[in-house]
Amino acid sequence: MTRIHVFCEGQTEDVFVRELLQPYFGRIDLWLNPIVIRTGAQGKGGVSTYGKIKWQIDKKCKEDPTSWVTTLLDFYGLPHDFPCMREQFASSTIKAKAVENAFQTDISHLYFIANLIVHEFEGLLFSSPQTFSAWFDDSDVVGKLVKIRNEFDSPEQINDSINTAPSKRINEICNSYDKVTHGSLIALDIGLDAIRQECPLFNAWIKRIEELGKRGNANS
Repeated sequence: MTRIHVFCEGQTEDVFVRELLQPYFGRIDLWLNPIVIRTGAQGKGGVSTYGKIKWQIDKKCKEDPTSWVTTLLDFYGLPHDFPCMREQFASSTIKAKAVENAFQTDISHLYFIANLIVHEFEGLLFSSPQTFSAWFDDSDVVGKLVKIRNEFDSPEQINDSINTAPSKRINEICNSYDKVTHGSLIALDIGLDAIRQECPLFNAWIKRIEELGKRGNANS
């Protein structure tokens, strides 16, 4: 079985990998191991500096050189010392892909796959705003979320400013929304197929991991 270590931004992404991605990829002989990024000696979760992320990824690549390593990090809120972050681009979506490519180049391990969620985990939840109705009693929640979703070609285009990032929009509509409590559970209700259909950049990452399963099966 091919091992793939997934460095996650926090607990929500960790649950997402364990509950949604592990069962899916297990069927094609891929084992995903979520690892929450460490931000300090005692704490976990979040992204403080690129140096801390790079050190952890580099260490894992070296200690398990025959396994793959990838990431599940939000583009929104990345530290400014991330490769390419200080450069200017025509749009935040283009910039996110440029940063991801620079991230890939900088780590440079053969078995590393750079991946950023554009623009953050909550963007994936806009793949099915109707799912929120099972979690929030306010009858206006779904309509407001659908209106936002329909303003963009893809949930991944919902932008990344301090006021308009996906999580900010959800919190404004659902005051009781909590990323750790609701994020992964709503994603589980939406399901991987719906998220892949709505989010092409996320889907490209899933396809790349699927290819590892095909490669492993061909070599077995």
